[in-house]
Amino acid sequence: MVSPQAFLHPQALVDSGATVGARTRVWAFAHVCDGAVIGEDCNFCDHTFVEKGALVGNRVTVKCGVYLWDGVVLEDDVFVGPCVAFTNDLRPRSRRYPDQFLKTYLQPGCSVGANSTLLPVTIGCWAMVAAGSVVTRDVPDYALVRGNPARLAGWVCRCGEKLKFQDHAKATCRCGRSFQKTSGSAIGEIFL
Repeated sequence: MVSPQAFLHPQALVDSGATVGARTRVWAFAHVCDGAVIGEDCNFCDHTFVEKGALVGNRVTVKCGVYLWDGVVLEDDVFVGPCVAFTNDLRPRSRRYPDQFLKTYLQPGCSVGANSTLLPVTIGCWAMVAAGSVVTRDVPDYALVRGNPARLAGWVCRCGEKLKFQDHAKATCRCGRSFQKTSGSAIGEIFL
C-alpha cells in the first residue's frame, strides 16, 4: 500500500503490493517491486531499485544508482551513498537460485559511502563505511571502516565526527556526546 502522503515522481514505477510510507519520496526511474517495504520520511533518488523482500525503515536516504535486493534490511536513519552495491548470494550462477538469500543488515544511523560494495554483513549502529570500501565482515557500532577489504580505521560519533580517545578510554565529541571503550575493540556511548 502506498500512503496518500507519499510523493511518487510521474516516472517512478511502484508496483501494486509495494508498501511506501507517508512523506517518502520516490524519484524518477526508481522501481519499487511488489512485496518491497519502505517506511516513512524516506528519500529514494533516481535510478534506484527495491526488490521484493527488501525492508527499509524510516528516515532512510538512498542515493542514485543503488539496488536493494531480497534480504537487504535498512533500519531507521540509514544513509546509503551513490552506487553502493549490495550482494545477497556468495556463489551466484545464472538461473540458479538459493532457497533463501543471505541477509545484509544496516543498523540504525549507519552510513555507507559512495561506490562501496557490501557482502551479506551487518553494519552496526552509527557506523560509517568510507567511500569505495569493500565490506567482507561485520562492522561494530560507531566504527569507521575503509579500504579493500574494509578494516577498522577509527571511531565516529552519531554526528559523524571522528572520535579521539584520551588515555585510551574516553572520548568526548564536539557535539557533546561522550564515549568509553568497552571490552575488546568496541566502544559504547555514555548516556548522562
